[in-house]
Amino acid sequence: MTPDELRNVFAHLKVWHTKGWRAPNKPLLALWAIGRCLRNEARLAPYDMVAQELGILLRRFGPPRKGVNPDLPFWHLRNDGVWDIPEAGRITQTASGHAHISSLRREGAQGGLSSEIFSAFRKNKAMALDIAYSLVEAHFPESLHDDVLRAVGIDSSFLNTTIVDTGFMDEPEAELQFQHVRRRPRNPAFSRSVLDAYGDRCAVCEFSIRLRGATVALDAAHIRWHKAGGHDRDKISNGLALCALHHRLFDAGAFTLSPKYTIVVASAATGSGVDRYLRRFSQLPIYLPQRTEDYPNFKSLKWHHREVFGPIVEGIDY
Repeated sequence: MTPDELRNVFAHLKVWHTKGWRAPNKPLLALWAIGRCLRNEARLAPYDMVAQELGILLRRFGPPRKGVNPDLPFWHLRNDGVWDIPEAGRITQTASGHAHISSLRREGAQGGLSSEIFSAFRKNKAMALDIAYSLVEAHFPESLHDDVLRAVGIDSSFLNTTIVDTGFMDEPEAELQFQHVRRRPRNPAFSRSVLDAYGDRCAVCEFSIRLRGATVALDAAHIRWHKAGGHDRDKISNGLALCALHHRLFDAGAFTLSPKYTIVVASAATGSGVDRYLRRFSQLPIYLPQRTEDYPNFKSLKWHHREVFGPIVEGIDY
């Protein structure tokens, strides 16, 4: 496959979309498989291994649901032309076309990138990296990109190693191409408007350090992720000014906001520093913009609560 064909097939994975619900199952499986290829591991892996490792990724980076179903992307990614299950012809299916998990196990089903794509990535690991970065950029907010890549076994060291080993540096635009994929330009108008509305301070902790006249480590965070669409995604009411720490915690689902704009901390948030940097703000109101029309939008908050934060908290009704 040509580089353009490879980019196109991964850019058009059939990801389930409805009413803003998140479904990063296929992208996470594709990223997991690309990581294996970059680490020179075998093309195919047993279903139970894939289910276990993908399940961990789905619980960490997928939407908060009662359960995860790694069998669904394992079976259905075949339809996108990037995934191969040699035993597929022997697998029994439900009336809905899903594979019976018992059949996957009984037949010793293995899954992995198609041999053609796997071979192409082995020959050109720079292209594999390019596509991995594009996948993570398309399905996750920027604050989580490095976490997702590390979780699937892809880190920045692959970039330097690959460029040297493959001769990709013969193409003068190669390195710039990677930088473009990893650093899609943010909307400067949105960022500036949100930070202005919040007085250049974190809405949670009031962090507002400036250096040589400019704020540092302060971000304009989307409440409903830019990847999740919506007509109001670049309005101030879909934004929060957050320091770099609270931005990452918010995108990871460590806290959300109630309809009264108070901070609700996830019960699952534990570890050193959780009280000092997070729980001490629990139930406190955030610092709000001066104009009420810039207050966080309830629809965006409801989306964040459902798709990122997790369990529905009693008494919170948007």
